[in-house]
Amino acid sequence: MILPELLKTLRTRMLMSQETFAKEMHVTVCTINRWENGKSKPNITAINTIKAFCNKNNIAFEEIENAWHEVNKNG
Repeated sequence: MILPELLKTLRTRMLMSQETFAKEMHVTVCTINRWENGKSKPNITAINTIKAFCNKNNIAFEEIENAWHEVNKNG
């Protein structure tokens, strides 16, 4: 799966709206929307927040992390 799909799956798996997930990630709803539509990607601070969220909720983070590194590697 690619990063936008993984982020949307994470959010929907937790039964969260974009608004609720945005509050948890300390970003705007527009930012969540752009991540999920592949128009932007989380920065290092955001990816660390996502990792902490995953750890707190016992969700594997490795696939998201790998996809994030792949996106950053490819530009």
